[in-house]
Amino acid sequence: MSEWIDVGAVDDVPVLGSRVVQAPCGDIAVFKAADGTLFALRDRCPHKGGPLSQGIVHGHAVTCPLHNWVISLATGEAQGADRGCANKVPLRVEGTRIVLAAAALMTRAA
Repeated sequence: MSEWIDVGAVDDVPVLGSRVVQAPCGDIAVFKAADGTLFALRDRCPHKGGPLSQGIVHGHAVTCPLHNWVISLATGEAQGADRGCANKVPLRVEGTRIVLAAAALMTRAA
């Protein structure tokens, strides 16, 4: 198996939005910030499992649509007084394609 898996084109992810990638480990949300930076997190808020892909992207963070937890896109960590982590997935861009670390797509988070 390749160490990296192509999951789509950079242009497939809308600015200030996300795209969901289905993986054996569960859904992965790929986000694009206003500055074009891409991030990948498991698509589950650490609070109650809300779909982060449906949240509002602002700066390099996303706000969960269920209970307004703010999650750092860079680290997956909850911000402010909240505690928890959405688990970051290694991502890189190769030309115009987004690739994710294969090992992270195969292993369920604890």
